[in-house]
Amino acid sequence: MSALRVLRHESELGRWKLVSRAPDPRLRGYVGDYQGYAESGSPAPLRLQVPTPWLPLIVNFGSRWNVAASTDGPHVAFDSFVAGLGERSSYVAAAGAASCVQVNLTPIGAHMFFGLPMHELANEVVPLEAALPRDLGGVAEQIEDARGWEERFAVLDTILLSRLADARRPSDDVTWAWRLLDETRGKAPIAWICDRLGRSRRHLSARFREQVGLPPKTVARIMRFDRAVSLLGRPGARLADVAFECGYYDQPHLNRDFREFAGTSPAAFAQRITPDGGVVL
Repeated sequence: MSALRVLRHESELGRWKLVSRAPDPRLRGYVGDYQGYAESGSPAPLRLQVPTPWLPLIVNFGSRWNVAASTDGPHVAFDSFVAGLGERSSYVAAAGAASCVQVNLTPIGAHMFFGLPMHELANEVVPLEAALPRDLGGVAEQIEDARGWEERFAVLDTILLSRLADARRPSDDVTWAWRLLDETRGKAPIAWICDRLGRSRRHLSARFREQVGLPPKTVARIMRFDRAVSLLGRPGARLADVAFECGYYDQPHLNRDFREFAGTSPAAFAQRITPDGGVVL
């Protein structure tokens, strides 16, 4: 079993603790990691949640989470929830002292776990109880009742392994295309993937809509952007180097994706990255 990783933060931005570990190795390809999060202090920090290739499943134990499409727009309050793959950023802040578990699912893992057409979750935040299958209705209580983060993560391993063992598998072409995009961080050309599969772009896009949530070209852009976000968090990162490593044609194309996905320039975005990899405004 992987060791717990613990990160504590206290500054003018707020005070929080993040505990994480990798899931059971048998969940590789379906689950990225588990994160236990506790936050206190007032006012709660406002976080920018940018598009990622992961679907966060949040099991909430503390104050509700206010989610908005803009800093000055109306918000929707959520308890436990899941967010589908998205092309837009959202702004998230706890209504008070916060405590939750986050499970980062791949779209393949989410499709198997929830048993839903993934386009129903794309660009949406949905209450967890509305997305869960009926036979998993009590999982949030099971996780909350566990003692401590390690026991909660162990409960998640058990629930996910049991559910995925009986789940319907996604189509082979979607699984292969997703894994290739994941391994190349979105740099594999979609036309080449279709040629290798012997499928048309229309066919693969329809399959991705059902089993991933977004078209493969959009997924590839999100993967490249996600890689760029992770590289910007490194000390001394140069934008031209980040653009090259992430497969962008040039730096203006990198800038375009940051404007579209994060609403700001890469340089301004980098200044807001916190030690846990989040972005606090």
